[in-house]
Amino acid sequence: MHFHGHLALALPHLAAGLIALASGAVALAVAKGGALHRRSGMIFVYAMLLLSGSGVVMATLKAQKLNLLGGLLSFYLVATALLTVRRRVPEIHWLDIGALLLAVTIGVLGISYGIEASTSASGRIDGLPPAPAFMFGTVASLAAFGDIRRMRRGLPAGRRIARHLWRMCFALFSAASSFFPAQVPKLFPEFRSAGWLWLPSVLVLSLMFFWLGRIRLRHGD
Repeated sequence: MHFHGHLALALPHLAAGLIALASGAVALAVAKGGALHRRSGMIFVYAMLLLSGSGVVMATLKAQKLNLLGGLLSFYLVATALLTVRRRVPEIHWLDIGALLLAVTIGVLGISYGIEASTSASGRIDGLPPAPAFMFGTVASLAAFGDIRRMRRGLPAGRRIARHLWRMCFALFSAASSFFPAQVPKLFPEFRSAGWLWLPSVLVLSLMFFWLGRIRLRHGD
C-alpha cells in the first residue's frame, strides 16, 4: 500500500512537471500579453500548482526538507504571481497576509537549514550541499520584502508586470533544474555527466533578465 501510495502521487507529479515545462517555455518565449501567452501561462499555473502541491506531499512523507521548501516556494511564487496580474486595485486581502507568512517561514527555514548543513560534519542536508537551502531562503526573503512593499505602497504598472514575470520565471527555473540535471540522468544514465542538462535552467534565467530589461525600458518604473 505504501508503494502504491507514492506511485499514485509520483505519476501526476511527473505529468504536471512535463506540462509545466512545455507550457512555461511557450509562455516565456512568446510576446507578452497576447492570447497564446495568456493561455499557455494559465496551463503553466495549473500544472505548477499541481506539481508543487504533490511535491510538498511527497517531501513530507519522505521527510525531505529541501524538497519540501522547494515545493512550498514554487507554490507561493506561482500563486502570488497570478494574483499580481489578477488584482490590479491596491488592497490587502487575507491571501496576502497568508502568502507573506508563508514566504517568511520559507525564508527562515531555508537559511537555518543552510547554516545547519554548513556546520554539520557532512556539510550536507538531504544529501545536498547547503547552497539550495540558502537559495530558497534568500529568494523567499526577498519576495517577502516585495510583498510588504506592495501592501504598503502598491505597485506601478511596470513593477507589477516585473513582479509577475520574475516569480513565474523562478518557478519555471526550479522545475527545469529539478527535472533536467536531477531526473534525466536517472532515466537515461548515459547523460549522467552531460553538461547541456543545465542549459534549460540557464536559458530560463537569461530570458527572464531579457524580458525584465524590456519591461524596464518600456515602463521606466
